[in-house]
Amino acid sequence: MATYSLPELPYDYASLEPVISGEIIELHHDKHHAAYVKGANDTLEQLEEARETDQWGSINGLEKSLAFHLSGHILHTIYWRNMSGDGGGEPLEQDGTGELADAIAESFGGFARFKAQMSKAAATTQGSGWGVLAYEPVSERLVVEQVYDHQGNVGQGSVPILVFDAWEHAFYLQYRNQKVDFVEAMWRVVDWQDVNRRYLAAKQRANNLLLAP
Repeated sequence: MATYSLPELPYDYASLEPVISGEIIELHHDKHHAAYVKGANDTLEQLEEARETDQWGSINGLEKSLAFHLSGHILHTIYWRNMSGDGGGEPLEQDGTGELADAIAESFGGFARFKAQMSKAAATTQGSGWGVLAYEPVSERLVVEQVYDHQGNVGQGSVPILVFDAWEHAFYLQYRNQKVDFVEAMWRVVDWQDVNRRYLAAKQRANNLLLAP
């Protein structure tokens, strides 16, 4: 049976300071993300047992558990790679991220308008959730999604390319209850090279989703 594993961080715990403290990164990655990996693997084992015994009384709870933990694992895996100590600014033609810059301009009317929408989506999540920039393959445009917990309120088939974690464990030790301040600071560590690579890959894969019969 396939299982999931916790990916290593692409940088040291302190690499994103002062935007995110090393203590938060360590706890967030080694404890919270690891818990989602374990939860996904535990749920897979329970589903395997259900198949072997043909006992399906817990199927609804198991499917919800798998969606919660697996989506948490996937979003966090993107989250770590979306950030860099050398990040910030915005995508530009001269740094090789021009295609992403053009897509943002076409989809949102400019970077400033995109930034405002993404910031609001992340900062106003009720309880736990994420702000997500995703590629939507039907319209071939970028959309901002507000994700509740880990998997709710998203367009089917959309591919996350930039994620802002707005769960309290992502910021509370440093920013307390000022989620807005954390979201604003996040823009200083966005790795636009990574986001651009994800955008180009999502565009390429989208054709497979919409193949005509």
